[in-house]
Formats: sequence, structure tokens, C-alpha cells
Amino acid sequence: MSKEIKSLQKRWNTILETVHSNSHVVAFMNSQLGRYLDDRPFVSLSLLVFIAAAAIPVVFFLVFVVATTVIACVGVIIMEGFLISLGGVTLLCVLIGLGMVSLAVSGVLSVFYLSLTTLLNYWPTPQPSKKEFANECNVLRNNPPDLDSDAAKKESE
Repeated sequence: MSKEIKSLQKRWNTILETVHSNSHVVAFMNSQLGRYLDDRPFVSLSLLVFIAAAAIPVVFFLVFVVATTVIACVGVIIMEGFLISLGGVTLLCVLIGLGMVSLAVSGVLSVFYLSLTTLLNYWPTPQPSKKEFANECNVLRNNPPDLDSDAAKKESE
């Protein structure tokens, strides 16, 4: 591997160790929900994409509710109920659409991950030169490994 990839891998491992050593993360991963999500990475990825995509519409809806509540305090109570119902139906439609989009994005990311790992498994590895191979054969011929030490112990008893 090149130096850049090794450097990137080292930084990524450092970040992962920092996250995994956080006490809140450890407590969550030991909970029932954490174990469930750890066993099902596609569900975890779908949930993460959905939460990230749904944050903005939910904030807009809450701002909308507060604004209509302020207007209702002025005296437009019937309009408030109608507008909040309309906003709730709109939010429901947006969240259903975002749920479908998050599943599609998670599917694409999962296919990309599987394709990339399969491709990396077939990545050519550097082969040792003939000199290195000959040196290793000579070392093994001069110092053969003791593979059957258990059998030798049983015979001596």
C-alpha cells in the first residue's frame, strides 16, 4: 500500500478508537438498541441517513408551529388548528419521502461498500522476488519448524 493510504488508515483508526472509548458510546452500545443496531448495519445506516435528512423539515415544522401559536394568541384559533393540521400532513408526506430516499441511499452505499471491498480483495499484492524466495527456502531447509512437538512429547512419556 502507498504511504498516503497507510497514513489515512492510521488517522481513521485513531478516530475510531476515540469514538469507541467515549463513555456515552460504550453505554449506548451495551444497551439493547445498541446491540440491535450493531448486528444490523443496513438498518443503522438507513436510520442515520433518515435522521440527518429529517432534521431540517422537523425544525421548519416546529418554527411553523410556534409562529402559528403566536398568531393564535392574537385571536385566530380556528386558523391555527387548520394550519397545524395542514403542516402536520405536509410533514408526514415529507418524512415518508425522506424515508424512501434514505433507504435508497443506504442501498446504494451498501452496494458501493460491497463492490469496493470485493474489488480490494482482488487487488494485486506484491510478489517476492526469486532471490527472496530462495533465501526463505534456504532458511527453512537449515532450520525446519518443529510441527509435531506434541507427538514427540507423548512418545517420550
